[in-house]
Amino acid sequence: MSRPSPSPIYTLRGAGGPLNTLHFSCQGEGTPLLFSGSGNGAIHIWNLNSRRAEKIIEAHSGNSVIWVGTLQSADALISQGRDMQVCWWDVSEGRSELVESVRTGSVGFCQCSLLETSPANYLLAYAGEQTEEPDSGSGPLLLAGYENGSLLLWDVTQRSKLSQVKAHPEPVMCLTFDTTSLRGVSGSSEKTLSSWRLDGQSNLQLQDCVTLVNPGVSQLCIRMDHKLLASAGWDHRIRVFGWKKLRPLAVLQYHTDMVLSVAFSDHRDPRQRVLAAGSKDQRISLWSVYNEGADTG
Repeated sequence: MSRPSPSPIYTLRGAGGPLNTLHFSCQGEGTPLLFSGSGNGAIHIWNLNSRRAEKIIEAHSGNSVIWVGTLQSADALISQGRDMQVCWWDVSEGRSELVESVRTGSVGFCQCSLLETSPANYLLAYAGEQTEEPDSGSGPLLLAGYENGSLLLWDVTQRSKLSQVKAHPEPVMCLTFDTTSLRGVSGSSEKTLSSWRLDGQSNLQLQDCVTLVNPGVSQLCIRMDHKLLASAGWDHRIRVFGWKKLRPLAVLQYHTDMVLSVAFSDHRDPRQRVLAAGSKDQRISLWSVYNEGADTG
């Protein structure tokens, strides 16, 4: 049985549009920050100490921002918009300057993925209208979800498909992957979460399915200690599961419209970690999930 819903510890208001994407930057000695991208093209940088937006970037010509991420220092912000642009911003020392932009040619909702391949070196994957010829040699692997409900595992450098599995009858809306256990989970417009794993031969293998009460999942996120999974539901609810066995732990009810994004904070101290959810109702809710333990049942 799911636990009764608590209340959020606080909410952030004033985004001015649906909250499509959230990203925390809470490590190091600086101010803990939450970045949000909204449907009106605004990127808010929220100070989690004052619980106010310390900076607002009007980005992507007013088109919807569908993904934001930062490099390790949080001085470089990357955003993806429905204007078919991926933008790199310098946000150090109070600045908000556009450094560079790349035209993707894609008008879909497939979000970018950022990987630190080595210190100070990053690899950004995005959906585009064409693929550049890669260098030779081995490289990282990329998981992608497709409109036909399939998951594909790619060798990025070789530009070759390693494995494919049909995870959903409807388009894949979101997925997340745990590199420690080599397990992942995906969601779609239906009532099912599909879990799968990667074996030693780089083959995707379907595992269990979790049936939800209502259809539609916008986003999935695994907490950094690999104990909890959160889902953003079209039914206005956030659901929390034990990651080990996908056992339902809590249903969080606060929002009055679709929940579009979820993110766990990356505080080093587990007692400070929170769960943030962004909704079409233009509010961000923050929840204490420290007492939600591992999935031992």
